[in-house]
Amino acid sequence: MANNNKSEIKIQIELDDNRIPEKLSWAAVEGGVELEEARAFMLSVWNSDEKTTKCIELWTKDMPVDEMKIFFHQTLLSMTETFQKATGDEKMSATMQDFCDYFAEKLELRK
Repeated sequence: MANNNKSEIKIQIELDDNRIPEKLSWAAVEGGVELEEARAFMLSVWNSDEKTTKCIELWTKDMPVDEMKIFFHQTLLSMTETFQKATGDEKMSATMQDFCDYFAEKLELRK
């Protein structure tokens, strides 16, 4: 009997001869993403036994620095929202939002 309570996310990485990412693609069919290109991704996984976070951060060699700055800012905003939803800690969420605003200001992302 098949278990339909599973979902799969796939990440494909095409490397050059020096093993530097040239192309990143991902798919999450259940979420409506068949195969979409990306220039960067970050994946964090919590290991409860070790109480550590395992991370993978990759970006293609043609990822522009200005886009990387925007990517980091948007990732920080997303983490702030997720932190608030997961913990309900309004005070720290507001502090994190203040940092996101500061980050955007210093990188001149909002003009």
